[in-house]
Amino acid sequence: MFLGEYEYKIDNKNRFRLPSRFKKDVEGNLILTKGNDGCIFVLTNNEFDELIKKSKELPMFDSNLQKPLRLLFASASELEEDNQGRYLLPNNLKSYANIDKEVVFVGVGTRIEMWAKEKWENYSEGSNFDELSKELSDYGI
Repeated sequence: MFLGEYEYKIDNKNRFRLPSRFKKDVEGNLILTKGNDGCIFVLTNNEFDELIKKSKELPMFDSNLQKPLRLLFASASELEEDNQGRYLLPNNLKSYANIDKEVVFVGVGTRIEMWAKEKWENYSEGSNFDELSKELSDYGI
């Protein structure tokens, strides 16, 4: 389970380390892909496999569904950790999320989100949690 918020820096070769609290729950490689609101989704192999399974249930000829699936899977990259515990952030995702040097990793239960620090601050500070939490009740949360 991924919880919390952690600030890190990207090095000059686009490498990053995963927060140690998240790393303990990661088995195998990670998958990065475009996320909502300009973040990057960081998924475990198991979570990504679940996403693929669910996508197989969607109608292949529904253009409204296929476009976001294409963009999601086309932007996905499987990452491998180097011997120093770092991962390489692909340029296409770095550009998509407007990441320069400072990032924030956010635990969202089953996934991690990677945000440009400034973008995360604007997103989280500009939100009224009480109002937003009402929407969760529609889903029984």
